Amino acid sequence: MAARPRTIRFCTAGDGTRIAYSRTGHGPPIVKSCMWLNDIESETASPVWGPWIALLNAGHELIGHDLRGCGLSDRLIGDTSLPAWVGDMEAVVDAAALERVVIVGLSQGAAAAIEYAARHPDRVAGLIICGGYAKGLLKRGATDAERELGEALAKMMEFGWGSDNAAFRQVFSSRFFPDGTAEQIRWMNAQMKTCTTPAMAARILRAAYEIDVSAAAQRVTCPTLVLHSRMDAVVPFESGRMLAGLVPGARFVPLESCSHLPMVTEPAWQLLQSEVALFLEQVGAVPVRADVPELARLTPREVQVLEQIARGRDNAHIAATLGLANKTIRNHVTSLFDKLGVATRAEAIVLARDAGLGQAPSGLASRPK
Repeated sequence: MAARPRTIRFCTAGDGTRIAYSRTGHGPPIVKSCMWLNDIESETASPVWGPWIALLNAGHELIGHDLRGCGLSDRLIGDTSLPAWVGDMEAVVDAAALERVVIVGLSQGAAAAIEYAARHPDRVAGLIICGGYAKGLLKRGATDAERELGEALAKMMEFGWGSDNAAFRQVFSSRFFPDGTAEQIRWMNAQMKTCTTPAMAARILRAAYEIDVSAAAQRVTCPTLVLHSRMDAVVPFESGRMLAGLVPGARFVPLESCSHLPMVTEPAWQLLQSEVALFLEQVGAVPVRADVPELARLTPREVQVLEQIARGRDNAHIAATLGLANKTIRNHVTSLFDKLGVATRAEAIVLARDAGLGQAPSGLASRPK
């Protein structure tokens, strides 16, 4: 099965803002919420974000979008609030005609991911948060010194962000990735200058200071994984711990890292990678094997159903696991049997297991759940 090329399209949010979104790969869909000042046009080639894209895209279809005011989305906008960001995600999911997804929220993008999951429990199979928080700087009881530093950073954006001299932007990149390589820091400095204007960067930062999704977090009903770096200089570790405590049943994984979001060059990346893979397996977001042509004929939902069949589960159990009606599962089973050219459940199980379904990812089977 050839890799699906990366495509970029546009959709329109409720207030008329055009939002750029990308789609890459095959498999169960993962939606990546906008992180701070991202750029879908260049992120796959980035030494900073490229490994994250590769991690989430492995065996899955990855859908991402540019924050309003950034990248290929409309730059001249009026509303930079959290409700607008959530509305943009709703527009992207609807435009992509996605039935049920896993949502990944990195950094400031965690807030929109949490709000979306709380509003649309029937459409979210799982939620992964890294470097996120429930309350922004001005909502979490910051000290006067912390407030002054926050405003100083916003002012620095306004007056130094667009300069040819990267010294101002270096302040931000070194806080985000203190142990980053020279290449990673150079790329981050360049991206900050091109992905948006100085004025918009400061507006987005001030909007992030006002975030408060503590109530929405308590309404999230899907399985949730929260990861956070212990020595994060951008979002305090305590903020990640508090967020995990608000989401019912969330699993919290501390990461031994100084980076706001761990880099592929750090030991913490290996733990993050294995935890994400295990979580996706547990929620039924089963990767699609690129070397098994039969699976290319199946929809992402049918792959999920086939994964459950490969585990020996009956239709009632599958319906309960995926949150669907028994009749819907029967229809999926009939369709996938036809596409695979099998007549019995036993034949389907053999084919599925030969394709690597029905088992935990390699090296993860013995990990505690």
